[in-house]
Amino acid sequence: MLHRYCSQFLAYCQLADFSARSIHALTIRLNELANFLKIQRIQSIKRVRYRHLINFTADYNAPSIHVTKSRVWALRQFYHFLTLHRIIPENIATGIPYPKIEKTVPQFLTQEEYKLLIRHFTTRADSRMGQRNLIIIMLLGTLGLRTSTLIALNIEDIDLTCGLVWIREKGQRQRNMVLPHSICKIIQSYLQSLRRKKGPFLLSKRKKRISPRTLQDIFRSAIDQLGIEKKLHARLFRHTAATHLNKVAGIDITQQVLGHSRRANTIKYAHLNPDQYALYMKKHPYMKKEAP
Repeated sequence: MLHRYCSQFLAYCQLADFSARSIHALTIRLNELANFLKIQRIQSIKRVRYRHLINFTADYNAPSIHVTKSRVWALRQFYHFLTLHRIIPENIATGIPYPKIEKTVPQFLTQEEYKLLIRHFTTRADSRMGQRNLIIIMLLGTLGLRTSTLIALNIEDIDLTCGLVWIREKGQRQRNMVLPHSICKIIQSYLQSLRRKKGPFLLSKRKKRISPRTLQDIFRSAIDQLGIEKKLHARLFRHTAATHLNKVAGIDITQQVLGHSRRANTIKYAHLNPDQYALYMKKHPYMKKEAP
């Protein structure tokens, strides 16, 4: 019975334009809920009580605070669906509290650390894979692209004549971003080696679209060779881009470049400098015609 309701709910989420990532997360949490209820020997969703949901979110399999938050969100969505379709009389999940997550200062690469990475990948950019890796590092560290956005890039999304890239972000938002001249030059050489005009932009050795695992391998190799103590990941580069950008352009421009819908998401990078986009274009160390 629960399996049927879960399938109906996930189909409803697809019709409601939930992102693929959200549906994947909901699927994981609902599978966990099904396993939990099986242990509790509860076969009907109508027999589930508030205390069961509290135990599931906070205690089942000793979840991290982020998993707990994800479970609360999934239950609220699922029970809203069940109530909306009158499968249950009331939504008992609305009262489940979200855990309080302590806010931390985002870790980022200093300009010296980022320059070290750029030099490392530049010296290895004499092949198509080397150029690809350098482009990845520069796009992540300059524009602050998310992993999903970076991987989804297609060749036809890039306009080197205008120096623009068309990106797709979470929440099905789409927009143009300015490409630094230094990246355009490398992209031009990379595209010539690809010998194609459309399709995935960043390719694996098998000429398929790269995966998150590809990025992890690139980062791991750089850490091993350079001895960088910080763990490299796409979000670290996003924090790096945001921090460096805010220093020269201010919070509003940083919000626009990162694609944050809420200003509060950008405040953590803020030093409240003058908001001058032109200044960013001139002074950002990686917007110059030549890579450092």
